[in-house]
Amino acid sequence: MRRSFYHYVKTLRDPYKKDDITLFANAVDHDGTFPKHSTDYSELSDYLEINGDYVVSMEVFDKVYQMYKDNNK
Repeated sequence: MRRSFYHYVKTLRDPYKKDDITLFANAVDHDGTFPKHSTDYSELSDYLEINGDYVVSMEVFDKVYQMYKDNNK
């Protein structure tokens, strides 16, 4: 079974690391309205552009989404 983007991002969390990807993962984990069951790039991207004030750059999301796709092949 293919896991959602949210469940993949949870594996990237770390309370001590401060790189862009880890900060993104920590913020997504604290976002109570994040679409937790989605695997769709457009849905996730649209959500983050509207609601993701914690996203410093959409390039970080794009990089993490590519990692997610590579991991779920």
